[in-house]
Amino acid sequence: NLYGTTCCGGGPSNSGTVFQLKPSGSGWIENVLYSFLNQRDGNEPVTGVIFDGSGNLYGATIFGGTGGGGTIFELSGGSWTFSLLYGLSGSVGPQGNLSMDAAGNLYGTTFQDGAHRLGSAFKLTRGSWTYTALHDFTDGGDGGYPLSNLVFDSSGNLYGTAALGGANGDGVVFEITP
Repeated sequence: NLYGTTCCGGGPSNSGTVFQLKPSGSGWIENVLYSFLNQRDGNEPVTGVIFDGSGNLYGATIFGGTGGGGTIFELSGGSWTFSLLYGLSGSVGPQGNLSMDAAGNLYGTTFQDGAHRLGSAFKLTRGSWTYTALHDFTDGGDGGYPLSNLVFDSSGNLYGTAALGGANGDGVVFEITP
């Protein structure tokens, strides 16, 4: 099966969906797992979704939610029940996929949230889903407007890219050591 998101469509609010495609003969059958309502759940999930070891899906929206800066959500496997894990503050949330460590903690970047409104990197601790800011971008040597997924190395360091900043102003590759 294939899983993904649409930034628009689905339901009367036209705020995006999470979907599943199942192979069927020579084609595919689409199953909409969740249609966003543009309320506390957020809207425009432009990121992909990731699975945990129990078959739950995790993803993000770029707008809406309780803080206006997008949401982090879970769809529980089987029945695909929606749970809001965290409402981000700011104006534009994650545009890259979330990443998950071995303990099930979620990591990501926001596009225009953070102290300087130039994006941030964050961690959500599994269980309580406590938010920890790992870095607030400044558009200097650290960059600004991160768009990428965060990737782990074998030592647990995180790597990503930002669209602005750096020596020539054209973006950076950054490392965060949690």
